[in-house]
Amino acid sequence: MATTELGTALRHWRDQTPAQVVGLPVGARRRAAGLRREELSQLAGVSADYIVRLEQGRSTHPSPQIVEALARALRLTQDERAHLFRLAGLAPPGPGMIPQHITPGVHHMLDRLTGTPVAVFDAGWTQLLANPLYTALMGEWHGADLNAVRRNFLEPHSRVRHTPESRGALQAAYVADLRRTAGRYPDDTNLRALIGELRHRSAHFDTLWESGAVGEHSAARKTVDHPDVGPLTLDCDVLSAAGSDLRIMVYTARPGTEDAERLALLDVMGTQLLVERRSLPERRPGGAAPR
Repeated sequence: MATTELGTALRHWRDQTPAQVVGLPVGARRRAAGLRREELSQLAGVSADYIVRLEQGRSTHPSPQIVEALARALRLTQDERAHLFRLAGLAPPGPGMIPQHITPGVHHMLDRLTGTPVAVFDAGWTQLLANPLYTALMGEWHGADLNAVRRNFLEPHSRVRHTPESRGALQAAYVADLRRTAGRYPDDTNLRALIGELRHRSAHFDTLWESGAVGEHSAARKTVDHPDVGPLTLDCDVLSAAGSDLRIMVYTARPGTEDAERLALLDVMGTQLLVERRSLPERRPGGAAPR
């Protein structure tokens, strides 16, 4: 079937991306080392049918969000990512836009942190990537709900226990962080839309924004009420990736504790739980804000 330069490039990168490199199991029945369309679909959050249409040239104008998601899933370099944007007829994001490229070093770090819940967020606190254990611990999110600030202010339900003081400190830190990010990336329309929505829908966010609230994300102990393994009290750290403006959230259990045992149990059963929940019809993604 006829295709396009975009379709040819996507097929090439998919064929050249080994499943084990992106953390997927390699079974004996796999015919080729590259990713299947269904696997790329899962990694990028794009339907397998749409990937087929892109590769066959029946769809030629993916949105910037889809191109970005495909570039992350395929672990493209900065130059390859820019090429993919141009093949899609789009200009690569400029310096005034929040970077969403996950560097090879961050990918490698996540690959080595097996048994540890880890997620990567951009400077506007939109989740870009989460390993399976983080998703099992905190829940699975899609679309606008991937933004942690939006969920914290507009979706009050959370698996993480909060006192009024801890929630207030976290919300002040989120608002201060968004204000700094808005100053660094003045051309980012998605960020402006997020801030506008939050100011319109959350009186508390608007008050904090107007007041010039200040705050920093700091290491903390968090108790997560998990529906299957019970409460886990974990250390939560937010790390920065130099030069990329990414936020890396890591949850760890103290060795030898019941929390460590429950986290290990969740690591074993988490993938199966996700598969079962994804198979349920009309189920709204559940879970909690990352913090």
